[in-house]
Amino acid sequence: MDDLNALKRRVRGTVDEMRDVLVSLSRRIHETPELGMQERQAAQWLTAMLRDAGFEVTQPIAGMETAFRADVPGSASRPHVALLAEYDALAGVGHACGHNLICMASVGAAVALHRAIPRLPGTLTVLGTPAEETAGGKVPMVEQGVFEGVDAAMMFHPSKSNWWVRGALAAQGLTIAFHGRSSHAAAAPERGINALNALLLTYHAIDSLRQHVTSDVRIHGVITHGGDAANVVPALAVGEFLVRANTQAALVGVMAQVKRCAEGAAVATGARVEMKTGAVYAERNNNRALAGLFGDNMREIGVEGEEPAASGGVGSSDIGNVSLVVPTIHPYLKITDDAAGHTPEFREASASERGYAAMLNAAKGLATTALDVLYRPGAVDELWAEFHASQRR
Repeated sequence: MDDLNALKRRVRGTVDEMRDVLVSLSRRIHETPELGMQERQAAQWLTAMLRDAGFEVTQPIAGMETAFRADVPGSASRPHVALLAEYDALAGVGHACGHNLICMASVGAAVALHRAIPRLPGTLTVLGTPAEETAGGKVPMVEQGVFEGVDAAMMFHPSKSNWWVRGALAAQGLTIAFHGRSSHAAAAPERGINALNALLLTYHAIDSLRQHVTSDVRIHGVITHGGDAANVVPALAVGEFLVRANTQAALVGVMAQVKRCAEGAAVATGARVEMKTGAVYAERNNNRALAGLFGDNMREIGVEGEEPAASGGVGSSDIGNVSLVVPTIHPYLKITDDAAGHTPEFREASASERGYAAMLNAAKGLATTALDVLYRPGAVDELWAEFHASQRR
């Protein structure tokens, strides 16, 4: 165990030595926000750093141009640790979810591990996972077997608190398009079928539905197209919605209710409705054995965890899908006292000295937890035992 502690000190020191490089690239990614599936520059920068560090990079993977895999084989194929990188930004507010910090923590942890210990007793992989905010790049990666053979999947997320374990809601996107008939809005309104009216009726029906769903359910949306001119009856109206619930099973029922809201609006207005569902983000299955190792390593560098609220205040992520097939953690580190995610204030915190300090601490925590998985006798068995126990709960 003394040897493992010495390795951890060496890796933490390597992260410190890389500070300027990691902060510089994180800042560049923050200043160059790219939407999901369009993160070409970020993916290029990240894979270049990994190639230079000796990783074998494969891109694209899972049918996504900006997804990548970077491997460094050790003396054995297992244990196998995967560090996950997210690097997509949000429309309108850029890196207001701190993905510039997420990707550099994972890439920094991996590069530091390989520099400090060139021959690990297992496999180390970095997975570049695009479009977490929109299409959910991890979902096809899971479906296409990218995580097969992985014993531990890890990443961190910036937040207002230090949480090693936190839940997340299952979620699914829904695009609703109403097709009506154009007409002159003043001279011949009776000849038109107003698609916008149908979409507004859908909104009102969903608002009424919110009174009669369980407290975990969240339904929100925006109108992306409402017509072209005030004096023309809108022939097309489109809304983007996101539906969330505690579990995938509960989500199925809520999604059916939301679809009925749209179907009723179509009947009421005479418009034709088309609906398209997006990928399902699963609820999160936190591996508590792995989270415990991460918490111990954070405590070693003076960072204590907090207990999250028992309910409410959670979002969704496609890492939930990963957590249903592999022991997974998604801890949070504090970069701000009060700014909520997806806001301009959180975007600024993601490029602050406090944000970069959390990123470097996360890199140390991820790297040293990877060492526990790779070196600690029986660690992998504990992770999988916890995983299988959670599946039975």
